[in-house]
This record gives sequence, C-alpha cells and structure tokens, in this order.
Amino acid sequence: MDQEHANSGEKVALVTGASRGLGAAMAEALGARGYHVVAVARTTGALEELDDRIRTAGGTPATLAPMDVIEAAAMMQLAGAIAQRWGGIDVWVHTAIHAAPLTPAGHVDGKDWTKSLAVNATATQNLLGLLEPLLRARDGVAIIPADRRAGQKFFGAYGASKAAQMALVDSWRAESERLGPRVLTPEPEPMPTAIRGRFFPGEDRDKLASCASQAERILSEAGL
Repeated sequence: MDQEHANSGEKVALVTGASRGLGAAMAEALGARGYHVVAVARTTGALEELDDRIRTAGGTPATLAPMDVIEAAAMMQLAGAIAQRWGGIDVWVHTAIHAAPLTPAGHVDGKDWTKSLAVNATATQNLLGLLEPLLRARDGVAIIPADRRAGQKFFGAYGASKAAQMALVDSWRAESERLGPRVLTPEPEPMPTAIRGRFFPGEDRDKLASCASQAERILSEAGL
C-alpha cells in the first residue's frame, strides 16, 4: 500500500474498484464524510487522480493500493496491512467488476467467461472471507451494488457471473443478521459509466443519473 499513515482512531473505508465510475464517486463521497479511504484498483494513474480529488475537496489523503482483486495473495496482503494499521474497517464498498461484451449465450468467449467468474464471483468470495473479521471489528457495513441482469438477452456472461455474486452476498447478508456486519445491496439508477456505454452505445447519456448523485443516495440510505 502507498500514501501517508493514518490515525488508527479515524473511520476507514475500503473501496475495491475505486478508479472510476460509481466506485470513484463512492470513494470521493466517503472522503468528504471524513473517512480515510483505502482505494483499490489496477490503474495507478486513476487512483492518483482520485486522491487529488479527495484532497481538493478537503478530505484526508487516501491510501492507494494498485492491485487486482483476482490476485488472492495480494488481497490477503492488503487485508493483513489494514488489520495491522487500523484493526478493522468501517465501510467496504465493492464495485470491482468485469463486464464481458454482450453476445449470444452460445457464443460467449471462453476467456471472457473465465474472467467474468474470476472477478465478479470468485474474487468477491475471497474478499468476503478476508474482510468479514475486519468489518465485525468495527461494527462495519459492506455495500455491494446490485445489477440484476440474469436472463436478459445477450447478458449471459455478465448476468450469470453477477447473479452468482449477488447470490453469495444475499446469503452473507442473511447469515450476518445477528453478528454482523451489515450487508447492503443497493441498486443504483442507470449512470453514464464506461461499462454502460459499452452495453448501450446509442443511449442518451444526458438523461442518466450521475455517479456522484447515486453515491450520495446510497450512502445516505445506509446512514453514513
């Protein structure tokens, strides 16, 4: 991990998939709320730009973790570093996603299928196990946005892998009702993200909700 050391007593938010779109907006909104943001994404430059925006808005410098969520060893190292420095996390926002190209179910590319499952399902399962103790340590909340595309035409790889993710998270939420953490699966309104642009290239993006507005709504509804 990179960036300046934070006070162990401050609120900590981990955002996986923080480089752009809703993840970046959630990280900025959490920074504005006084959280120390641990931002995870593959692109170092995008993370640095996110940190600049958080600082400009008056937030504390973020901790930048240029990592790939599918790398289990890296995620274990990250969880260990968070535990050592802060002892837990108050919020985990998970927006890391792989959006395979839209294609008929019978023509899904094998590499896209494998990566979709690795990022959307397997990585989530791994992170859930690593981060559950850190969330429980601070009575934290996990926020994993839903996008229920299963069964829609041409969404075979994305829809199936996202459905697998949500099935896992829904089970986790039911299991955590008594001991925590609190698990939320909000459904954002359509936003002008790069992923949606690939899914719906002819759409009028001016009519879509901004990522910032959806981040504010999600966090407000979560009581954060």
